Amino acid sequence: MSTFRPALLTDHYELTMVSAALRDGTADRRCVFEVFSRRLPAGRRYGVVAGTARLVELIRDFRFTGEEVDFLRRTGVVDETAAAWLADYRFTGDVDGYAEGELFFPGSPILTVSGGFAECVVLETLVLSVLNYDCAVAAAAARMVTAARGRALIEMGSRRAHEEAAVAAARAAYLAGFRFTSNLAAGQRYGIPTAGTAAHAFTLLHDDERAAFASQVATLGSDTTLLVDTYDISQGIRNAIEVAGPKLRAVRIDSGDLAVIAHQSRELLDSLGATETKIIVSGDLDEYAIAALAAEPVDMYGAGTSVVTGSGAPTAGLVYKLVEVEGRPVVKRSEHKATIGGRKVAVRRHKPTGTATEEVIVPQGVPDRQANDRLLQRTYVAGGEPADLPSLDESREHLRECLISIPWEGLKLSAGDPAVPVTVVPAG
Repeated sequence: MSTFRPALLTDHYELTMVSAALRDGTADRRCVFEVFSRRLPAGRRYGVVAGTARLVELIRDFRFTGEEVDFLRRTGVVDETAAAWLADYRFTGDVDGYAEGELFFPGSPILTVSGGFAECVVLETLVLSVLNYDCAVAAAAARMVTAARGRALIEMGSRRAHEEAAVAAARAAYLAGFRFTSNLAAGQRYGIPTAGTAAHAFTLLHDDERAAFASQVATLGSDTTLLVDTYDISQGIRNAIEVAGPKLRAVRIDSGDLAVIAHQSRELLDSLGATETKIIVSGDLDEYAIAALAAEPVDMYGAGTSVVTGSGAPTAGLVYKLVEVEGRPVVKRSEHKATIGGRKVAVRRHKPTGTATEEVIVPQGVPDRQANDRLLQRTYVAGGEPADLPSLDESREHLRECLISIPWEGLKLSAGDPAVPVTVVPAG
């Protein structure tokens, strides 16, 4: 079960539309809504689908309590007919979309919600709230994983985000390839490995740095990480090895010119016989800072603010648009916001080597299948019942494979065209 009730996590106008549709008889018209992005955030070459498993749980639990219905009635948001409809609300439609961990590009129909108009439109805000945030975090985290070149990352941004967003961010970062999170709620809820030892406050609590390190080692043993930059970093490293011995697992550095300090710290550790002691760095790291440290003797990165804020792109720019009514395609024609009508089927085409070459989307039809095509959509909810979904670790592996499949230029941190072109073709 979700940790909060999702029904009122919606915009006022969703329910006024429900009221009007119930009154004029259009509430049950069979509709198809589509989630897609018109463009990727500036500088990005791909998006990452994340949050869909969370969303399925929230849709499953989407119910209006008596107290919530009374509030909506009392404040005039809905009339009596709509209030009665909301009191009995259960989503009975279908949800299909790209798998978690799949890459997406401008126009990719990453989620399709179909059913009666009213039961689908009331989910709009929730769908976009979950997917826009989780996809933004996952894309930023994936870029950091690429920049790290196989070195481990720990997500540590909880204190820079809303408390529930922090848990979602930890999940999205793990999906993208981060190895650990500092967030214990994410560890409990999703089985993500957690990590962390001590902050500067623990060192300042004690009479001196050696006493703080001795306390930590007495409790956790030498298989721990000592934070060595509270005072002087070089002396901190010496104190750490004197207290914990050369088998100390790691030291962490959270400030200063990390490139220079990491190199100096490695030399000092080696001179003290701590050749196996790892160096962990943190402190406002984003994908560019991580990439800049690629040549330095860093073993693990801790990233916080940039992860939970999408590293400059806090939303994935996804929209939720009506594309079909009673089997008939409908379109929005506004300048710069036009849509393509009809339910869509998407495939990704690959070379025999496995490299992705094109994403093909067909409205109201099925693409002509070619060798090495991969269908991109799967069932999430059928007739209101959630389908069995891959585990988080399976989705994590799927993303890893997807990133391997795109042309290497698509992994660059510099701005450029989407890694895989998207073609919309008429139904065959």
